[in-house]
Amino acid sequence: MLGKKILAFFLFSSVICMAFPLSSFGQGTVVQTSEPFAARVVLDGLESPWSMIWVPGGKLWITERQGKRVVEVDPADGKKSVLLEVPDAKIGPQHEGLLGLALSPDFAKSGLVYLNYTYLDGDRELHKVVRYKHDSAAGKLIEPTDVLTGIPAGNDHQGGRLVFGPDGMLYLSKGELGHNQGANRCKPNDAQRLPTEDEVKAGDKSAYVGKILRMKPDGSIPKDNPVLKGVRSHVFTYGHRNPQGLRWIGRQLFGVEQGPSTDDELNLLVSGGNYGWPLIAGYPDDQAYAFIDWSSVADCAKVPGDAYLPPNQPSVKETSWDRKDFKEPVRTFFTMPSGYSFADSKFGALAYLGWATIAPSSLDYYPADGPIVAWRNSIIISSLKNGALYRVPLSGDSKQAQGDLIKYFHTANRYRQVLISPDGRSIYVITDNAGNFLDENGLPSQSVKNPGSLLVFEYRG
Repeated sequence: MLGKKILAFFLFSSVICMAFPLSSFGQGTVVQTSEPFAARVVLDGLESPWSMIWVPGGKLWITERQGKRVVEVDPADGKKSVLLEVPDAKIGPQHEGLLGLALSPDFAKSGLVYLNYTYLDGDRELHKVVRYKHDSAAGKLIEPTDVLTGIPAGNDHQGGRLVFGPDGMLYLSKGELGHNQGANRCKPNDAQRLPTEDEVKAGDKSAYVGKILRMKPDGSIPKDNPVLKGVRSHVFTYGHRNPQGLRWIGRQLFGVEQGPSTDDELNLLVSGGNYGWPLIAGYPDDQAYAFIDWSSVADCAKVPGDAYLPPNQPSVKETSWDRKDFKEPVRTFFTMPSGYSFADSKFGALAYLGWATIAPSSLDYYPADGPIVAWRNSIIISSLKNGALYRVPLSGDSKQAQGDLIKYFHTANRYRQVLISPDGRSIYVITDNAGNFLDENGLPSQSVKNPGSLLVFEYRG
């Protein structure tokens, strides 16, 4: 069975012994590489895998967003066991369900694990963080305890990445629920709105969207969280669109988030930082993006889709907004010039697949002493839209992007998360079960080759 999986993967992927040059969609400099890799399917049959982490003993824990499960997988042979089922998780086609997980820094002693997922409270859709305890004898996660509840949720841009920092605090990425676009375009976008003192006292978390949240392991507000507009809350940073990746490199927190038709971002996240959305996408350069506040448009629902400028409704240039706390991205994917046409007959109704954005879904760090010399001190980003990994070399202090962007392992899939093995020789990827993407030939497709799978690219140098 496993041999067939390996053969099938080799047949559709030309990844073996060659990393990929970039495609022709304006996605950076074309760089030819030659690190030798072999690839195989470790496991398939997962129901929308969303997050994975290493646990002591060399196993992987994976959340299944739509399956509402946490499973343990042996990466050597693909054997799987169920650790937890979460029946009250609210699932949907793309953004809802069981999302991120993180181990407590003292997991070896305490066995504590943190998860986050969407749920229903009456007719309200919300998001929460829950703590569990690992029962190693039974191979189960038990004793659920709510840590932070009542965070707004919806059917788009959930965010959902969960990580512990070196400070012992727990960080949760939270999207702005896709407000101001598509079917949600008439809803106010609150990525710039900050909690008031009264809201914090009342436990009202309605402003906790488009933010990175920072909390103590018990869910309370740390005393050293930033004071923003005179108020200390769980908000660590704000002005985010759909941040789906968080990763600590030393004492620096990096994040990736999905942009609109331009400017996906790699950000260095600092306490109190404002990352601009929805007033700025990428850099404040007045290129192809300008903000339209659809929630203020008269008869918004009757006006054609958000690709059109409503009558008598001005767009707001990025440079018209002057905020001293604005933080520019480390890198964008990618900034399009003024006048760029986002319509392309080659892609038909799926025109957005031809845009230069990559829909980043996660990031990991390849260490400066890793065995793959060319990869050292690089951030590795997974792409949903292109079914590929992007390597971003960093400067010596790991604060700036440096050199060419390099694309690897393009297959006919949507890559949900990338995770590097502790020895630095294997790169693991989990894939979505369905969705739109560009295949290896750069053409739109809805037929993923490895739905709900765990793939591994093994370095053979």
